[in-house]
Amino acid sequence: MKRIIIIDGGPRKNFNTAAMLQKFAEGAGSVSDQIEVKTVRLYDLDYRGCMSCMACKIKGKASNVCRFKDALTPVLEDVAGADGLVLGSPIYFGDVTGQMRTFLERLAFPWLSYNDYSLTAPKRMPVVLVETMNGTPDRNNSNGYGSMEPCIAGALGQPERLIAYNTYQVKDYSRFELGGFSEEAKRQYRDEHWEADLQRAYEAGRKMANDIMAR
Repeated sequence: MKRIIIIDGGPRKNFNTAAMLQKFAEGAGSVSDQIEVKTVRLYDLDYRGCMSCMACKIKGKASNVCRFKDALTPVLEDVAGADGLVLGSPIYFGDVTGQMRTFLERLAFPWLSYNDYSLTAPKRMPVVLVETMNGTPDRNNSNGYGSMEPCIAGALGQPERLIAYNTYQVKDYSRFELGGFSEEAKRQYRDEHWEADLQRAYEAGRKMANDIMAR
C-alpha cells in the first residue's frame, strides 16, 4: 500500500485551503485502491516548534526524524515513511501560517547535517505545496514557503506549487470591517476561477498518485 500524507496548515476546516486539499485527496484516491491518502490538520494538534534539543544530532545516534516527543511525533513518522507529501496553507502577512512554519522546523531540521550542510530525508518523494491567498497573480506579497522551500527541494525533491489567488476571506462581507474589498469583485473572480482552482487540485492529486504508482 502506497501512502500520501496531506498536511493542512490552515485554521478553518471548511474553507479555501481545506477545500483545495480535499479535492487533491479525491483526485489521488481516484487513481488506485492501493493508495491511502491521510490528511492531518495541524490546528487540531498540540505541539511545539524545534526545541533546539539537538537530539537528532547526537554522535552515533543521529536521526533524520525529530526526536522530541509530542503530538507531532506520529505525524513526522508518517511523513518519513510516506510516498508523497502535500503541504497546504493560507498566506498570512506574506507567509504560511505559524502552525505550518512550526511543523516545517520540526520536519526539516533533522535533515540538515552540520558536518557538511547536506540535506537528507528518510526518503525522497513527490511534493506539492498548496497556497491560498487574498492576493492576485499580479499583486501579492507572498513568500510562500520561503526559506523552507529549498530545504524541501534538497531533501525530498523539487516541489510543485499550486496557488489559488484572490480567495474569499469570509462568506458574508457585510458582517465584517472589510471595506477595502469589493465583495462584488471578489465574487466575480471566484465565479470565474474557483472551480478551476479546485479542478487543478484534483488533477494534481491524480498526477501525484499516478507518479507514485509508476515507480
